[in-house]
Amino acid sequence: MPKCWPVLLILAGLGMVFGGFGFDVLFAGVPYQDPTPEMTAGYERNGMIGSGVSWTGVVVMMSGCSAGFCRMARSGRRKRSGG
Repeated sequence: MPKCWPVLLILAGLGMVFGGFGFDVLFAGVPYQDPTPEMTAGYERNGMIGSGVSWTGVVVMMSGCSAGFCRMARSGRRKRSGG
């Protein structure tokens, strides 16, 4: 496994956060002033999709950060123990 996979997870998570935000802005956008029930349902659906992608990106990014910190801690422990 490549040594840079935590960095790739962080970058993928950031991409998902920005992608979810972009989806939310482009497809959900600003709420309608006097929407029909169908328009409200579509707005809420698109907002939930954008929010879900963004929060999934946060989870992926935090997983990459924790994996990177664990890797740094393990490598630091090996250097201190002389091995």
